[in-house]
Amino acid sequence: MPEPMMLSPHWYVVHELLSLLRSRERRAARAPLDSGARQARDDAAYTLCVLMGERTIAAAVKAAEHYLARSRQAVLPAVAAAPEPAP
Repeated sequence: MPEPMMLSPHWYVVHELLSLLRSRERRAARAPLDSGARQARDDAAYTLCVLMGERTIAAAVKAAEHYLARSRQAVLPAVAAAPEPAP
């Protein structure tokens, strides 16, 4: 019986969301009493958890970092070998 196929997020979406979460964490840390900053951080964290299929922020961040490391190995060599565009 063949294994079921699962959809994977595009590496760029994972990269952007992880960057967004980190910037919102820094903002929330600078202004711990700012409820808007905390909510923005929590929204980004929740989205990353859902995207990576994890229940905790730490697990989602770790999964995203591993996913990006694997994606870079698969994507970057093909991009590096692409011909230069004509002027």
